[in-house]
Amino acid sequence: MPINKIDKKKNGLQGYRVRVNFTDINGNPKQVERTVYGLSEATLCEQQLIEEYVKNKTTSKSKMTLSELISEYSEYHAMESKRSSHDTVMKVIRLRIAPYLGDCRLDKLTQPRLAEWKVNISKEKLSDGTKKHAYSIFVALLNYAVKMEYIPKNPLAVLGNFKDSSEVSEQPEKLRYYTVEQFQKYIAVAKKHCNTISDWNFYVFFNLAFFTGARKGELNALRWSDLENNVIHIRRQLTQKLKGSDIETTPKTRSSIRDLQLPKPMMKILAEHKKRQQEAAPLQFSDEFRICGGEKPLRDTTLDKHNRAFAKEAELPHISIHEFRHSHASLLANSNINIQEIARRLGHSNVEITWRTYSHLYPSQEEKALEVLNQIDID
Repeated sequence: MPINKIDKKKNGLQGYRVRVNFTDINGNPKQVERTVYGLSEATLCEQQLIEEYVKNKTTSKSKMTLSELISEYSEYHAMESKRSSHDTVMKVIRLRIAPYLGDCRLDKLTQPRLAEWKVNISKEKLSDGTKKHAYSIFVALLNYAVKMEYIPKNPLAVLGNFKDSSEVSEQPEKLRYYTVEQFQKYIAVAKKHCNTISDWNFYVFFNLAFFTGARKGELNALRWSDLENNVIHIRRQLTQKLKGSDIETTPKTRSSIRDLQLPKPMMKILAEHKKRQQEAAPLQFSDEFRICGGEKPLRDTTLDKHNRAFAKEAELPHISIHEFRHSHASLLANSNINIQEIARRLGHSNVEITWRTYSHLYPSQEEKALEVLNQIDID
C-alpha cells in the first residue's frame, strides 16, 4: 500500500499517488488509486482507503437481504451435502425462516429482530425438537454469511437455542409402537390382502420394518444382492423427495452402514417372496431387483396408504412407518437386550441417542438390585 511522489505540485505542496490493494467480495484482486498533495494529506488518504476498501470490504454484501443470502447458500449447501439432507434444510428455511425475515437486510438483522423471530416460532404449535432444529439451521445459514465476510459475527448465536418447554421436560413424549401381539394382528391383515405380486411386496416390507428396525429409505434401497445367508447388508438409502426422482445415496451416517442378522420367520418370508418375483418375471429377474418392489421400489405415498388401511382394518392405532423402528427397539428393550446392540441394529451414531429414546422401556431393575445387595453379609 505505497505512497509515491509524483512530478506535480499544487499550492506549493508536493504531489503524491496513493495506492491501496485489496480483494473484493468475489475474491478478485483489486487496486484503488488517488492523487493528493501534501504528505499529511497522503497519509490520511491512505488510512481512509484502507477503511473503505480493506476493513469494510463486506459493506455492499451486508446490504443484501436474507432471501438473497438464502439463494446463494442453497447452491453452496447443495454442493456440500447429500441431496436428502439439502432438501430437508431448505424446507426448514423456506417454512420457518424466510417468511419472517426474508426481506430483512443482513446489516439490519439485529439481535432484537432475531429475538422477535424466536418469539414468533415459539407461538407456532411445534415440538421442541422442531424449533431447535430450525434454530440450528438458521445459525448455520448466518455462519455461512460470517465465513464469506458478509457480516462480522453471528447475531443469532448470542441469543442461544430454544429452551425445552416445561410440559415436555416434565413429561417426555410417549413413544408410539406396536407390541408383538399388535403386530401379529396388523400383519395378518396385510397377508389377507396378498393377491398379486405387488400385494406381497407390501407384506414383505412391513415384516422387514418390524424385524430389522431399518429406516424406510434403507428398506426401499434393499436389493437381493444385499442378502447373504441370514444377514442383510444395509449399505444404501433411497430418497423420494422430488416427483419422479429417486436419489440413492450412502446411509444417513457411517454407523448406519451395518449388517443385520434376520430371524427364521423373516428368512422364510424372504425365500418365498424371492421365488414369487422369479416366477413373475423369469427373464428380467436378477439379484439387483429390489427386495420390496422388484424392478422399481415401492412409492412412499403408497406405503403410507397401505399402512393406514392395514391398521384400520386390524382395529389398531395408526403408527407411522418410522415408528416401526420404535416397535423393533421396544421389543428388544423389553426383552432386556443390551442397549448397545439395539443402537447397532438401529444404526445410531452413539448409544446415548438410543438410551435417551428407549431407556424407559427397560424393565425396572430396582428389586433385582436390592436382592443382590441383600446377599452381602456384614457383621
